Amino acid sequence: MESLDMLANNLANATSSGFKADREYYSTYIAPEALDGPENTLPAASPVIEKNWIDFAQGNLMPTGSSLDFSLRGAGFFVVDSAGGALYTRNGNFQINSGGILVTQAGDSVRGSDGKPIRLNPNQPATLDELGAIRQGGQVVGRFAIVDFEDKAGLTKAGTTYFRYDGMQKTSSPTGTKIEQGRLETTNYQPAEAAIRLVSVLRQFETLQRAITLGAEMNRRAVEDVARVKE
Repeated sequence: MESLDMLANNLANATSSGFKADREYYSTYIAPEALDGPENTLPAASPVIEKNWIDFAQGNLMPTGSSLDFSLRGAGFFVVDSAGGALYTRNGNFQINSGGILVTQAGDSVRGSDGKPIRLNPNQPATLDELGAIRQGGQVVGRFAIVDFEDKAGLTKAGTTYFRYDGMQKTSSPTGTKIEQGRLETTNYQPAEAAIRLVSVLRQFETLQRAITLGAEMNRRAVEDVARVKE
């Protein structure tokens, strides 16, 4: 059921820009009762999901033609300031609000490298130069604050494409990362992969159902046999 929930969430966000898929991490569960089995026999064990983890692999960059769409080729995240504090995202589908602030589709301001919101003139086209600076009218008006994290295990999802960081260590301006304008990063989870996983999970589910039915039938027969012996 946990696998199906994660699979359903991945499928629901198959078209969400910057979405990072959840994956399963399996460990082996050994039933305590199995440890009391006959000597030199292996205890009954089965795989269980110990935890899920976020796959931060790079998605494809899709051209959109919009000057306010940005993507990251390489490591790192855009920083946005929400009412609940700083959040991080790979979704560069931005817009300009009525106050001239570059914001996400949720209305959260995009942070510049100076720690302040990036302010643009809505009446002038914005371009991104080869050094990652945003220009309007030939003048540099801002740069994106791009950060990466040494320990991505501290990142947790705070919405579809937002992440919150609960750790302490982070590195700003990751080396080798390139910002591209007019492109958005697609999800790193493909529907074809989901279809294969769905078939696999359903087969596992059917196998477990048969095992439960067989166990119940064995118990029923054992009870009936005991009753006949007593007679």
